[in-house]
Amino acid sequence: MEYSQDSEIISVLENYAAALRAGSIEQLQKTFHRDAIMYGYWDQHLIEGGIANLYDSVARHGSAPHLKARVEVLHKSENIALARLEYENNAAGKDGVDYHSLIKIKGEWKVIAKLFQTLEK
Repeated sequence: MEYSQDSEIISVLENYAAALRAGSIEQLQKTFHRDAIMYGYWDQHLIEGGIANLYDSVARHGSAPHLKARVEVLHKSENIALARLEYENNAAGKDGVDYHSLIKIKGEWKVIAKLFQTLEK
């Protein structure tokens, strides 16, 4: 992946993808703010609430060693950012797109909100 002036944001989301590949909840917890939320559609099922939903999904489905991910920073200001992550072949064999809202707290970028949709193949 090419790095730009947004390399800090890209690094956070690459860590997220690496955590999904490894099936590591501990690594995911380093990416997300402890009070992060997530909303979106897993197929046609609305998932809503705290980021523990993601941790539960990873515990249920395991690692995704063949996950491919592409990150694009859509906007970044001094302390907030918005990025898109498109992925293929997650642990459940799904493709999809995530939008991540990030905030910089005490010099560290954290995902504060995840909006997602799995896609039909």
